[in-house]
Amino acid sequence: MNVSRFTRRFLTTVPAALVLGACSVMPPAQFPRMESVNVDRYMGGWFVIAHIPPGVVANSYNNIERYRRGAGDRIETVYTYREGGFDGEAKRMEPTGFVLDESNGAVWAMQFIWPIKMEYTIAYVDPAYETTIVARSKRDWVWIMARSPRIDDTVYQDLVRRVDQLGYDVSQLRKVPQQPLDRRDDVDFDTGPG
Repeated sequence: MNVSRFTRRFLTTVPAALVLGACSVMPPAQFPRMESVNVDRYMGGWFVIAHIPPGVVANSYNNIERYRRGAGDRIETVYTYREGGFDGEAKRMEPTGFVLDESNGAVWAMQFIWPIKMEYTIAYVDPAYETTIVARSKRDWVWIMARSPRIDDTVYQDLVRRVDQLGYDVSQLRKVPQQPLDRRDDVDFDTGPG
């Protein structure tokens, strides 16, 4: 079996208890989530503006998450970033997403390795589907994402306020360095927002 470098690194940097604890993918009913997400409209690319990340991406730059509909409830996912700087080594992860409740669209699971599926809840998406917050009921990791690599500071502060209301320690948020679109080499459908 060919195990990717990311998978080996993920398994060695995330404590086993955390991985096993992640197996519960359905957030508690009271955990805030969008009442309804149009999954097809959510597809495409999202720049990570800020996050409380898993350790494996704690020093990442130019992070982009992309989604494309697969068969059934599957979401083909590609996550790319640069390690340690804009000129750092290009990294790529390809977990499989699963929409757990199509009638709502906000509760997903992400599977990096079989059989472990991790909770992935769309806690917020704005009406224009330009900004979003992906969260977890454990309040460990969170992602603030947008369709463009830069957002207005007023919009950013509103998203941080929403993360705070979800129960996270917002002092732990890390703004992800993002280059402007005209300076990037990673923006096409397979490697960037599309």
